[in-house]
Amino acid sequence: MSLDKALDEAVKAVPECVAAGYVDTESGMLLGVKTVDSHPSEVLDLVAAATADLFQGKTVVEIENIFKKRRGVTDARHYFQEIVVFSDNLLHVFIRGGKLTDHVCVFVCRKGVNIGMALTKARAAVPALEAAF
Repeated sequence: MSLDKALDEAVKAVPECVAAGYVDTESGMLLGVKTVDSHPSEVLDLVAAATADLFQGKTVVEIENIFKKRRGVTDARHYFQEIVVFSDNLLHVFIRGGKLTDHVCVFVCRKGVNIGMALTKARAAVPALEAAF
């Protein structure tokens, strides 16, 4: 399945989902996106950069390293796996890939969504998005 098709399926599967994206945090590039409305390319580019900052910004990496050191973790695995952001009108779910750990799946849902259901369905969509890449 293509990444575009997988993103389309994710938008349909995650309740109240208005957009889904697939970001490479190493490059800060948005590798794929599906939205139910049109959005300016400047906004989409910023979403990719912000996602990279959320997961691999200098301070975040420092926090990860401190927790790893304190817990005796020596592998390269990232500490932060999921981040949920509530805005005025939307719920933003960011989930790091399980196999491709420098990739993050982004799901944007309407604020009224059942949060537990959105997280469950978003988590379930990640393997198909990774496989499509």
